Amino acid sequence: MTTRLQQHLAPSPSGISAGLYSVCSAHPLVLRAAAEQAVTDGSLLLIEATSNQVNQDGGYTGMQPEAFRAFVEAIVQRAGLPASNLILGGDHLGPNPWRHLSSAAAMQRAQAMVSAYSSAGFSKIHLDASMACQDDPSSLSDDAIAARSVALCQAAERAHLDGAEPPVYVIGTEVPTPGGATHELRGGVAVTSAEAAAHTLEVHHRAFLAAGLEDAWSRVVALVVQPGVEFDHDSVVDYDRAKAASLIAWRRQAAGGIVFEAHSTDYQLPDAYSALVEDGFAILKVGPALTFALREGLDALSAIESQLVPPSQSSNLRTTIERTMLALPASWAPYYSGDTHQQALLRQYSYSDRVRYYWHTPEVASAVQTLLANLSALQIPNSMLSLHLPAQYARLRKREITGTPESLLIDKVRDVLRVYAAAC
Repeated sequence: MTTRLQQHLAPSPSGISAGLYSVCSAHPLVLRAAAEQAVTDGSLLLIEATSNQVNQDGGYTGMQPEAFRAFVEAIVQRAGLPASNLILGGDHLGPNPWRHLSSAAAMQRAQAMVSAYSSAGFSKIHLDASMACQDDPSSLSDDAIAARSVALCQAAERAHLDGAEPPVYVIGTEVPTPGGATHELRGGVAVTSAEAAAHTLEVHHRAFLAAGLEDAWSRVVALVVQPGVEFDHDSVVDYDRAKAASLIAWRRQAAGGIVFEAHSTDYQLPDAYSALVEDGFAILKVGPALTFALREGLDALSAIESQLVPPSQSSNLRTTIERTMLALPASWAPYYSGDTHQQALLRQYSYSDRVRYYWHTPEVASAVQTLLANLSALQIPNSMLSLHLPAQYARLRKREITGTPESLLIDKVRDVLRVYAAAC
C-alpha cells in the first residue's frame, strides 16, 4: 500500500519531489492558521507533535497522542479541511524525555510512546534514538542508534491498526537542537557529509532487514540531515546550496528515492525554501517561527489596546507574560544567558521563542482572552492597523480578511506559512 505521503513525495519526471512543510506546534491559533492555509491551497497538511509535547504521560501539553489527534481534528474540521488532507506525525520519538533513566528503562518508555502514537493513527514517525541515556557513553554509535530505531519501529508496527494507513518512517541522527541553537552561530553550522548520510542509511537498512522489517523499510521516506540552516536567539544561518552540493549529489544518485528532512528551517529567506525543495530537502520543519509571528501579532494588538482601552480594563498581556515567565523560569532560564536586561529582551524577542511554552498557563491565557474581547468590542481604526500590522491592514482593505482580532492573528501566522506553501 502506497501511503499519501509516499505519493506526495514521489519524484516528478524531472526528478524533483514535491515539498511538504511540517507544522510543529500545539497552539490552536497556529493550527487553525495552518488548516486555513491548506484549505486555500488544496494541499496536504502535516502537523507533528514532539515526544516532549505529547506522550503517554501527557507531555508538556498534557495530551496523550489520542487526545492530541482529537484536538487537531476538531480545529481542522472547523476550518473546512477534509480529513483525507490531514497527516499527523510524531517528531523525535525516542528516549529523549527519559534520558535521565537507564537506557533499558528509557527505551521501554519510548516504545510505549511510539505504540501510543501508532495506535492513535499518527502515520509519520520520526525514529530518533540518537540521544544518550543515563548509563550510555556521551555519544552513541550508529549501530546502537540503528538497533534502538529498529526496536521503536517494531513497536509502531505492532500497534498499527488493521485497515489504517500504515506508518511511514523518518530516520537519521543529524538532528539540530529542537527550538534553535542556544549559542551564537558566528561560524555557521556544518552540513552533513555525503559519507555520513550514506553510512546512516546503510546501517539502518542492514538493521531493519536483519530484524525482518523489509516491509517497514519500504516505508522509510526520509533521512534527517543538516543542510546548513539554523538560528539562534538573534541570527539566522542562511541556506547555501553550494555548501551542500556533495550531499545533494549523493541523494540524487544513491539514496534510492529517499528524500531529506530539514529541521530548524524557521526564519530562512523566501528563496531558500524553493532551493531546499529543489535540492531534495522535501520535508521542511517549522515551529518557533509560527509562534514568533503569533507573539508579534499579540504584541501589536496589545499596543493598540493600550491606546483604545482604559488601563483599568486592559489585559496587560505583556506584563502578565513577563510576570509568569519570571515566576516559572524552567522553560527559559536554561537557554537565556546574560544579565537581567539581556534576559528580559530574550524572553520577549528571541527567535527561539520560549514564550510559546507559556500561552497555556491560566494567567496568560486569561490575559489573551481579555485582549481579544476588548478589541472585539470596538472598531480598530484602519490607520492604527497600518502602523502595527501593515500586511493585515492591506488585506483588510482588500476585504481578504474580516478584521476581527482573531482574523488578524491568524493572518499574521499565515504570512509565515505562505512562504513555505509557495516553495512546496
